[in-house]
Amino acid sequence: MNLTSSLSFNIYHPIQIIRHLWQYRHLIRLLCRREFQASYRGAMLGVGWTIIQPLLMLGVYTFVFAVIFKGRWGVGDADESRATFALVLFLGLITFHIISEMMASSSQLVVGNSAFVKKVLFPLEILPVVRLIRILIDVLISLLVLAAGILFFRQPIFSGAWLLPVIWLPVVVLSLAVGYILATLGVFIRDVGQLSGILTTLLFFTSAIFYPIHVVPASYQFLFRMNPIAVFVDFSRNAVFHGVMPDWTCYTVWLAAAILMWMLGYSFFMASKQAFSDVV
Repeated sequence: MNLTSSLSFNIYHPIQIIRHLWQYRHLIRLLCRREFQASYRGAMLGVGWTIIQPLLMLGVYTFVFAVIFKGRWGVGDADESRATFALVLFLGLITFHIISEMMASSSQLVVGNSAFVKKVLFPLEILPVVRLIRILIDVLISLLVLAAGILFFRQPIFSGAWLLPVIWLPVVVLSLAVGYILATLGVFIRDVGQLSGILTTLLFFTSAIFYPIHVVPASYQFLFRMNPIAVFVDFSRNAVFHGVMPDWTCYTVWLAAAILMWMLGYSFFMASKQAFSDVV
């Protein structure tokens, strides 16, 4: 079916979207619980993997980058702990995980739940929300592991760490927008999954995960400043490890852009929703 055929595109206001989704909060909670349990069903350690996986990640990155490569963050501070390098790197990976996991799985959200598509009364628009909540649960657990690592290595914890939920808000909203867009495109264009995988890899290496933005040549700095993930990885690290607040003007611009993209993504999903059952 042609994606553009018989679409009635109506732009939804954020308040409309929130009110609409809120009425399905009990169903969202039920599906979140089901997805969380399904992730570890049959595993010997069960939900214990939610702790083991980020612990292993932190251990591996600490060993590889702090011990083998003797990495340091930046170039100026000779007394900077190598362990700090692993912690800074880990925080960047956690931040990136929010949108990368959404990009990796969203194209299959509708296609992979074909039973729900056939149910006329099932609100398919909650599927990206359920997926995002599942990702945020993993992120929260990883943050607890990061906090334990900071305490273990006796690193200072700045008050800016408490602002992480605020700093990450644009990333979360943007991830939800991407979820709606990819979930819709994934129904009509089955190559979207492969393309999103390539884009995720490209985004990974251009988001300053393994290096600080300031080491990028000045002539290319603007490209990284146009990448919201690189910007918010930088904001997160500065807040947690240096106590430096974000550039609130830049933050507000990106938040507004993320909300606009969310509105468009949700509206695109709702406009295409009626055609899903003809394709899936």
